[in-house]
Parts: sequence; C-alpha cells; structure tokens
Amino acid sequence: MSISPLLLPQGLEIEVLFDHLRPLCWGAADILLAYARGDEPPYGFPKALSVEDGGEGPVTAADLAVNEWLLDGLTKYFPMADWCLLSEETAKTQLEDGKPLAAEWLWILDPLDGTKDFLQGTGEYAVHLALVNGHSSVLGVVLLPERDELWIGAQGLGAWCENRTGEKSPVVFSNRRDLNQLILVASRNHRDRRLEQLLGGMSLGSMKSVGSVGCKVATILRGETDLYISLSGKTAPKDWDMAAPEAVLKASGGTFSHANGLSLQYNTGDIRQKGCLIASHGFSHKEICNQALKVLDSIDSSS
Repeated sequence: MSISPLLLPQGLEIEVLFDHLRPLCWGAADILLAYARGDEPPYGFPKALSVEDGGEGPVTAADLAVNEWLLDGLTKYFPMADWCLLSEETAKTQLEDGKPLAAEWLWILDPLDGTKDFLQGTGEYAVHLALVNGHSSVLGVVLLPERDELWIGAQGLGAWCENRTGEKSPVVFSNRRDLNQLILVASRNHRDRRLEQLLGGMSLGSMKSVGSVGCKVATILRGETDLYISLSGKTAPKDWDMAAPEAVLKASGGTFSHANGLSLQYNTGDIRQKGCLIASHGFSHKEICNQALKVLDSIDSSS
C-alpha cells in the first residue's frame, strides 16, 4: 500500500490507525451479532432486557454497548490524538444547535445504523466511523456485521473491502451508464410521497430496497446497484448517517453530493443533511442530478 497523502493529527500513521480500527470494528460486529441473536454479549456487556422485563429492548442495549466499545477503544488506542469524538448516542450532550464543535479533526460515529432493520432481522444494519477534517469527511469505515464486510476508504488511498481474516477485495462498479439502465437502491423504511414521486419520474432501470445507508452504498461498491437518493421529508438524515458511507464512496472514485452538485458538509452547527442527496458510481452523476432537479421542479411547481 502506498503512503497516504492524508495528513493525520499529531503525526499519526495511517497504517497504525487501521491496525487499531480493525479489531475495534470486528469487536463491534461481535457485540451486534450477539444482541441480534439474543446471545450473551461479549466483553462483559449486559444481556438485553425485554420490554416486558422493564427494559427498552435489544436496540438500546446494542447501541449503548457498541457506542461504549468504540469510544473507549479510540480513547485507549489514541490517548494523545488531537481530535474530538462524537456519536449519535452522545450528540444530545455534546452539541448546541447552531454551534459547530471546536475541532479541526472529528470522529463521527454511528454505533448502529439501520435500527429498524436490526429489529426486523433483515441483517441490513451497519456501524459507521468517519474522520472529518474541517467540514469534510476524509476517512470512512462501514462495517456490515451480517455480511462479514469491512469497507474502508480514505482520501488518496482508495477504498476496499476486508473480511475477518484480512482478505481484501476491490470496489467493482457496474458497467451501467444510461439512466434507463441504472439500478437505484432505496430505503425500505424511510420513504414518503415526494420521494416516491421523484423516483417514479426519473425513468431509471429498476429499484432495490435496502436498509442502512452503509448497506445501500455497499451495494453500489459491489456493482449490484448504481445510485442512492435521499430526499428530506419531515425528518432528514444526520451527519452520522452519511459521513462514513460518503467517505468510502468518494475514496473509491464514486460521487456523493447534493443534487445541485454541492459537497456534503459536516460539523456545521446543523447535524441534519437536508435536501436531495445523491450517491452514485460517478459515471452518470451529473446527468442523474440534472434529471432529479428537473423532476423535483415539476413536482414542487404542481403541488
């Protein structure tokens, strides 16, 4: 592997960082798989209480356990690193609306992306870790426990997938280029009428429904699908939903942007990733964005 042009805080070496991230991620996978199957969790984490027993179910226990595992691990391995740690579970106590965190380097973590899919047993849930420099996500890790896949991408290094044994496989985008051939990966649980109108008006080839954002982007990286569209409704995805998948996709040569071409920004004082966001293998990205804007204009002008 060539030396990365990505500068890390306090002279940290990229390979050392990866060497610690790998066991952290596979440990998180073991925790989530145990909770998903109702087994005794590893590393001393408590077994989930059922709602009937006065608990809040397996999701809360799994979220909190993985959150603690990741935060403690990053703190233990890099005690002197000049970065801040933010997760979905700590955001309420760390963030003040309208005020970015005072950090040049920031880890944004999602211990369990795809909560409904975790509960439904589809297996389409993920763990997201993203390193943000300024307002840009420059390194991303997307862990898919049920598929034994660890997707890693970093600025200047490219992107790849690893399994538990460390065997690596490359990103393989599809050869589909024309809009009427492209396969869209869409949310199974987060769709409203406006999004349905947008997708219906874009004349794409076909559509596949998948859970977590990380799982969706992974289908693009495997060449199974070609694009993903997020359109804000009553709610919007948050920084921790998008930062890691975006970093991996960008590092692979794909594209993840707003429909108007603007880049996604993080740690801005607003954790919501609002608007129409489009991820793709990149080859037809501009055409996809133009078509999306045209359809949205038609939808909004007629409503």
